[in-house]
Amino acid sequence: MDTLSYKTISANKATVNKEWVLIDAEGQTLGRLASRVAILLRGKHKPNFTPHVDCGDNVIVINSEKIKLSGNKWNDKSYIRHTGYPGGQRSLTATELFSKDPARLVEKSVKGMLPKNKLGAALFRNLNVVVGAAHTHEAQKPKTMQLNEIN
Repeated sequence: MDTLSYKTISANKATVNKEWVLIDAEGQTLGRLASRVAILLRGKHKPNFTPHVDCGDNVIVINSEKIKLSGNKWNDKSYIRHTGYPGGQRSLTATELFSKDPARLVEKSVKGMLPKNKLGAALFRNLNVVVGAAHTHEAQKPKTMQLNEIN
């Protein structure tokens, strides 16, 4: 038996093939969009996925202002943060956060689905969420992808 044919190939920073992917958020449900974007950022859709390496793609999400939430989530879903001072807990509803910056709603959803460590912070830097259809990454020639293509 040839044991060399059974070696597991582990990806590293030099051997990873990173691409640019464009996703249109128009009419998409927030949670489903965020989970599929997290899969792309993490690289779990690739055959050479390695858990401790940034082997995901760079993702551009356009039309973040046209996202949908089901049920009463616009009013009931709250985003909590803390100032660091005693009694400094602050919260915003999804409607309030959306009115300030629609892109932050998508960013917070995706960030919550990434690892909570240095790798997660590095993966989050590969995400670009834009309000509107115009983005500044035309030079990278991003490949347009439909959400139902991602498993």
